[in-house]
Amino acid sequence: MKLAGRVALVTGGSRGIGKAIVEALAREGAKVAFIYRSSKESADKLVADLALDQREAFGIQADVANKAEADKAIEQVLEKWGQIDILVNNAGIIRDGLLAVMEPDAWSDVINTNLGSCYNFCNGVMRTMMSKRYGRIINISSVAAEFGNQGQTNYAASKGGIQGLTRCLATEVGRRNITVNAVAPGFIETDMTEAVRNAAEGEIKKRIAVRRLGKPEDIANAVSFLASEEASYITGHVLVVDGGLTLGGI
Repeated sequence: MKLAGRVALVTGGSRGIGKAIVEALAREGAKVAFIYRSSKESADKLVADLALDQREAFGIQADVANKAEADKAIEQVLEKWGQIDILVNNAGIIRDGLLAVMEPDAWSDVINTNLGSCYNFCNGVMRTMMSKRYGRIINISSVAAEFGNQGQTNYAASKGGIQGLTRCLATEVGRRNITVNAVAPGFIETDMTEAVRNAAEGEIKKRIAVRRLGKPEDIANAVSFLASEEASYITGHVLVVDGGLTLGGI
């Protein structure tokens, strides 16, 4: 129970990696609020399942790309629990396509959701974390930020931006005992990667050193560590969790 007494807020928390992060933080004793956009049934089930294990959690429906909705969600958490100690910016979407034919909305939707939401929530929790002189911020990036994939200029740009934001913010708030780190997943078994897995899972595994795809829990475990006191001297770091996928490039 290394996070007992802490309050966490996770964006994109009802499914996939986000759901695993919510479960991991709750398992370590944190009270967890999470943001979801449309998966109300999944959100309600997650809260109910955690309640069966005597874990406190609640879901908030909001558009993470909307600053006013982000601020309102943060206010709800503060009204309920009085603090936010841990922020995990996990919300993300893909709108893949070659840049030459990419529609403006495909670019702006990905940038605003993936990168813009990090600004919205980091900015929103700064006052409470700085006044308390404590905070753990973990942003979910991707190995795509470092290694180019055709058709993912918007996604890679958003995730590269997250890494830059992480490093710069870490220098701004470290003196207030707030750490800011990122986790860069490799190929993880989620709904988002299902189409690629169905087409080329065997070939993908051959390029991963440990010869398996990652599970959401692999990312959640890394986040749980970075949120803990054991990681108090780590900040501005991007932790790659990819099973060795990028050792030879992707």
